Amino acid sequence: MTDKKQRKAPVLRFKGFTNDWEQRKLSDETNRIRSYSISHGFEVAEDTGTKYIHYGDIHTGKVKNINNINVLPNIEDNNYKPLKYGDVIVADASEDYKGIADACIVNTISNSYKIVAGLHTIAFRPKSKLCSKFLYFYLSTDIFKHFGYKTGTGLKVFGISYKELAKFKLKEPSATEQKKIVKLLFLIEKAIHLQQRKLKKIKLLKRAMLQNLFTCKSFPKVRFKGFLNAWEQCNLGEIAQIIGGGTPSTKNPEYWNGSINWYSPIEIGKNIYVSKSNKKITKLGLQYSSAKMLPGKRTILFTSRAGIGDMAIMLTDGCTNQGFQSWVINDQITNIYFLFSLGSFIKKEVIRKASGSTFLEISNKEIKKIKIFIPNKKEQDCIGKLIQMIDILLSLQQQKVKELQQTKEFLLQNMFI
Repeated sequence: MTDKKQRKAPVLRFKGFTNDWEQRKLSDETNRIRSYSISHGFEVAEDTGTKYIHYGDIHTGKVKNINNINVLPNIEDNNYKPLKYGDVIVADASEDYKGIADACIVNTISNSYKIVAGLHTIAFRPKSKLCSKFLYFYLSTDIFKHFGYKTGTGLKVFGISYKELAKFKLKEPSATEQKKIVKLLFLIEKAIHLQQRKLKKIKLLKRAMLQNLFTCKSFPKVRFKGFLNAWEQCNLGEIAQIIGGGTPSTKNPEYWNGSINWYSPIEIGKNIYVSKSNKKITKLGLQYSSAKMLPGKRTILFTSRAGIGDMAIMLTDGCTNQGFQSWVINDQITNIYFLFSLGSFIKKEVIRKASGSTFLEISNKEIKKIKIFIPNKKEQDCIGKLIQMIDILLSLQQQKVKELQQTKEFLLQNMFI
């Protein structure tokens, strides 16, 4: 059954397709498949031949395009009606509106096991004219998400009923155009998956390098050729000046909106390098506060409270508020990237020594006493350069994943109406 109302073509189309898309209700194009109130409490460790889909696993992304049953938990069979290849399952509950009706698709099937729709799920089986994979991608568009926002109900937990979902009006192109759209989007998803696997491998490589190159003893597990001497133990305060920060009076406008970078902890932790702060202070603000000017390329910003242990290498001169105990190095004897990379181990010790009832905080005096092992400058340079190269690879790989995800999002928003 086709609604009288028609919609024109999407913004982006394959060459040769010019017909308008037909508008139909979701209930007219699908059959509802039974789902069950199977929660995590039903899961068992052994392989039972019966798997199930939990709404929480849909939200976390654990299950989306299900082509590997090993990602699904096992349950004991209780004569449940199984899903079939191509069935689309949505989560009918979420802690926020953004998660309402997140979808996944069964893209595999076998006679040796069966998959069941579990707690807080609604399962659909598309009819012959509607490609199931087309429906899966349609339910990922802003068009459908906006529908979910409007129809979802609840205060702490938001939900959407089958009755409301059934009213959703989707627009369908021909079966041939559906297949072309699906093929392109699955190619993009495959590329994202492959690049994410590469990203995971680089992260594992970095973790292995950090665990084997750095040590809490005199001799690390892995070393560059030619370096045999024991690493020396010292206090952090012996190889770096530990400098706190301060905040100029917010009541005096002459202290603010100047040209001096002034960092707060919320700006630190996402990027290795920082060069421009969100807020800036004037020379007067610096003069009449406890903030200290720190040198670029020789300072590691280190948060000492509320989000303790976040770090960044500061590339340009600047200062911080009182939420920092920053490390200023002498680059003739310390490689800044070596010390920055060692920071993840230092952070654990800092958190152990931190105190406070409202939030954890560590003092300047305590940070100075943190004990570390370091090699000579030449070995520091080798280690710093290696970790920096791995970080560059990580950054490039993260950018590849991000660009592919943006491409997928662009296609979803421009190939559907």
